This record gives sequence, structure tokens and C-alpha cells, in this order.
Amino acid sequence: MAEITHVKQQTGNSVSMLFKWQGLANGDSGDAVAFSMCADRSVQVSGTFGVGGKVVVEGSNDGISFYTLTGLQGSDLEFTTGGIEMISEITQYIRPRVTAGDGTTSLNIIILAKGF
Repeated sequence: MAEITHVKQQTGNSVSMLFKWQGLANGDSGDAVAFSMCADRSVQVSGTFGVGGKVVVEGSNDGISFYTLTGLQGSDLEFTTGGIEMISEITQYIRPRVTAGDGTTSLNIIILAKGF
């Protein structure tokens, strides 16, 4: 159960930024990133889920209490397979957290934030 540090990467244009967490295992969470000024945000999840692997995307406005965010369809941002979803809520902080999996679980999460 480790906190995985993100890597920030500028995209090809000056108004978007990528935040990447790599190799998250069962019980790991990504460190929280702050970018509330960005209204357009999406999350991509890939990697090895293992048996029962699941990652949730959480948000917080105080940096202490985190809650599962939702996608545009109103469903919780919970991934049990790879995919990409928009993030509905605008919160001060966002982080990924792996809530289930086995010894082979190794997930990569990328959040694209537009508006820098």
C-alpha cells in the first residue's frame, strides 16, 4: 500500500497537461494533483488488472476526504478493464486508488487536464 508519485507532462499544446501514475498495485493510491482551474478532464486506465482488479478515481476539495468521482453518464469512475472516461466534477484535488486486485495487478493511469 504505497502512494505513487505522478509525473507531469506538457502536451503538444500550451493549454493541456498530462498527469501519469504507473505501476499501481492493489492497495496503492496515486498522490493527489491539484488543477481545479481545468474544466475539461479525462482519465485513461490501462495495464494488468489481475483477478478482480479495480481502480477508482477520487476527488476532494480539502485534500483530506476523498470521494469517488463520476463520469458524464453519472456512473462512478470505477474501472475493472481499460478505458477512457470524462470526469464530471471539478474538485481541487484528484487521485487514482486501486481498491482490488491480486499480485499481478499493475495499472497505469493518465489524466488529461485542459485549461492551463
